[in-house]
Amino acid sequence: MKPSTNRMLTRIKSVYMFIRNKGTVTTQELVDEFGITPRTIQRDLNVLAYNDLVHSPTRGKWSATEKKVRMSS
Repeated sequence: MKPSTNRMLTRIKSVYMFIRNKGTVTTQELVDEFGITPRTIQRDLNVLAYNDLVHSPTRGKWSATEKKVRMSS
């Protein structure tokens, strides 16, 4: 796996865990927490939403779904 792909997957996992721990978060909170651009956060959220791990109850806010996930390092 490319180092850039590994970094991306690690970041997406971190974003997912942040959302699970906080409950509902805004896109801006994620941008501030992870220090990356809104566009990058949006791409990460799209990956998580595509895999039914997060959803957006209202525009700009995100929550984790109840889907069970097995985490690996």
